[in-house]
Amino acid sequence: MSQGQPYTLRNVYFWKISISLALASFFVFASIYAIQPLLPVFVEDYGITVSASSLLLSLTIIGLIIGLIIFGFLSDRFGRTIFIKLSLIGTIIPFILIPQTQSYSLFITLRFLQGLASAALLASALAYLSEEMDRKSVGVATGLYISSNALGGMAGRVVIGYVTDYYSWQTAFYLLGAIGLVIFVIVFISLPKSRFFKPSQLPVRNDFIGFAHHLKNPRLLVIFGLGTVLQLSFTGVWTYLPFYLQEPPFNLSLKLISYLFFAYAIGVIASPIAGWMVGYMKLTPMRIIAIIVLSMGAFMTLSSSLYVIIVGLCVLCLGFFIAHSLTATTVGEQATHHKGSAASLYLVAYYIGVASGSTLLSPVWSFAGWRGLIFVSGLVPLIYVIFAQFVIKKRHAY
Repeated sequence: MSQGQPYTLRNVYFWKISISLALASFFVFASIYAIQPLLPVFVEDYGITVSASSLLLSLTIIGLIIGLIIFGFLSDRFGRTIFIKLSLIGTIIPFILIPQTQSYSLFITLRFLQGLASAALLASALAYLSEEMDRKSVGVATGLYISSNALGGMAGRVVIGYVTDYYSWQTAFYLLGAIGLVIFVIVFISLPKSRFFKPSQLPVRNDFIGFAHHLKNPRLLVIFGLGTVLQLSFTGVWTYLPFYLQEPPFNLSLKLISYLFFAYAIGVIASPIAGWMVGYMKLTPMRIIAIIVLSMGAFMTLSSSLYVIIVGLCVLCLGFFIAHSLTATTVGEQATHHKGSAASLYLVAYYIGVASGSTLLSPVWSFAGWRGLIFVSGLVPLIYVIFAQFVIKKRHAY
């Protein structure tokens, strides 16, 4: 194979890149979401409110959103691999520092910086794959990378909850930091330098022009909004689930609650299911069905039976991951140019939903409890779909 050819499935460097980025993605997403089942623990340990504890996730996501914009520009100008490696280092360090601090303000500051560092990987990885891989092979590497996102988010929640229940959350943080360090060494050794990266010579102003163009497109704005709404509902359910299940009549331990996050494994198969369904149905009706499934799953968690709640969480995950996959696909279809900017804006909207679901729904939980939270989480996506269909019909559809 000559130096000028992209990597294919038959080349060892293809697998070095694919496995390195899959591991990096696994760790970064585990780091972002590992905090979720521990929020009740921090309420007790730091003597803070539920709303204040939710900032540990929402401020991480705000850092991630800011980082996506910053590192999106930087990676286009200075390369991919340097930011992938720096992302891992920046995500590892807070796991070493946080257990040593007694200050909650410093805790959430370090989480914000951790989110900022995590964004460097997200802003660089897919572009690196598309540049270095053969067009016929890049889909395999991309699928492995995206599946690792879901697996990392699931494993982070489960492992940290399990270790915390047996030892302490400080031990769980050190363990995640150690795992991250091992992964960093693997990535540092295995990830080859970019061969096809060409630094952008365009002024930053051109990037903002691309963003502004998309923000003037009503149909794209509706899709961006849907990304926010989907995550707001989904994150809201999972953020306050540990608080709900620790209370009577369930009285579950943190370890048992963490097991429920195995429902995220459905995310690994949901995207291929969505891709298969596209061959038989149009995107819009498929997305509507997926959103209805999401809402049904949310309402099932109102049951007094733990078994029904578990099934409801699985249904919720199935609907969410299919709807998210189809919505992201629609962004690519709707953006006629500056597709990278459109994808970035969708990710920003998507993570705004994560931050909103973790903190903005806190008053709903405080005043209306689980039933009120599920009422909002289950109905908001359905209401938004009706609104979206009205806008779409008015603008002559997509």
